[in-house]
Amino acid sequence: MKIAKILNNNVVVVLDEHKREQVVMGCGLAFQKRIGEDLDAEKVEKVFALQSDELARRLGELLSQIPLEVMTTCDRIIGLAVQRLGKLQDSLYITLTDHCHFAIERQKKGLAIKNVLLWEIKRLYPKEFELGQEARAIIASRLGVELAEDEAGFIALHLVTAQLNSEMPEVMHVTRVMQEILQLVKYQLQLEYDEESLSYQRFVTHLKFFAQRMLTRTVVEDDDVTLHTAVKDNYAKAWMCAEKIAQYLQKSYQRELTTEEIMFLTIHIERVRKEGR
Repeated sequence: MKIAKILNNNVVVVLDEHKREQVVMGCGLAFQKRIGEDLDAEKVEKVFALQSDELARRLGELLSQIPLEVMTTCDRIIGLAVQRLGKLQDSLYITLTDHCHFAIERQKKGLAIKNVLLWEIKRLYPKEFELGQEARAIIASRLGVELAEDEAGFIALHLVTAQLNSEMPEVMHVTRVMQEILQLVKYQLQLEYDEESLSYQRFVTHLKFFAQRMLTRTVVEDDDVTLHTAVKDNYAKAWMCAEKIAQYLQKSYQRELTTEEIMFLTIHIERVRKEGR
């Protein structure tokens, strides 16, 4: 690989065979090197082959400003997340690394930020929150900085964002809508959720994508009217609850649900109703 741009001693930009930019990282990788020279393959620790040159440029700019050990630590966290959650947006390398770098700097100065959604994140995104807790442990072990539990919540939100292909403000909005719907169901049916049950976890997953579609105004068209009627007749209490949710969303977000969406909500509500304590 030949050097196309030197960002600092540890980070360079190279061009692949298709003339696409790649960001290459390694300790002392560019020390006493010049543009056009070959890289020492033994010093290469990570190659970022991102989906677009724009992402590569943004990552390169970020890596030129932060310590190498922070980037390698975040790369370890992201690798763990990919193993557990599957494919994540390339932009996570930028957003999570940038967040963790500033979180570490803030912690060193005693300027930790409170996460107002921490309770909701713990309940709605348990896998992502667990990864956030592991990320805290990795950062403490490798960088010697103890981040507050609030940061596990922020890291979890970044992971959810990377799964939903969304921006952070939208994911925070999605989280609030999910919590509002869960509270409505709990109040309307007078039940206590079994948060360990498969039906509850499926309901939360459904709500995550449902809330995203609602906030982006993505409509699920009505399909089988016969099925709608059957669900309404068989799950009358759950259907009434779903209709209450539809009324609330219309009033609060000016979003009118289709009968198809009410039907799917009903099916999930019925499952948690049966398992609710």
